Amino acid sequence: MQYLVRLAAAARPPTAGEGWILAEPFILPTLVRCEELVAQKKILAGGPVSGTIAIVLIVEFETVPELDDLLTGLAAWPQMESEVTPLTTFDGRRQSLLSQLAALKAQAYGSETPAAGKR
Repeated sequence: MQYLVRLAAAARPPTAGEGWILAEPFILPTLVRCEELVAQKKILAGGPVSGTIAIVLIVEFETVPELDDLLTGLAAWPQMESEVTPLTTFDGRRQSLLSQLAALKAQAYGSETPAAGKR
């Protein structure tokens, strides 16, 4: 399954010193690790977000524990808030809608299905 992952700093460091403390031990190693994960095809797409302290990734894993292992293994993990959104495929969503179409039409028009060409 594919997931959209956003990792973002809770707040900008207020001083240059605190920025350095965030960047060197947390952000830089995370960027290196993400490059490795792209090469291993664990990260399918994404990258750092321009103008903010955040990374957005599209990843693919068979299980949620595998995803958790990846995220918690990133150096920046303790310093960042994360948001994970499971993704479906376009075809999967289309198939789901097609299977619900008759019920949606019945709801929209009462118990009668509209005649072909009528709405």
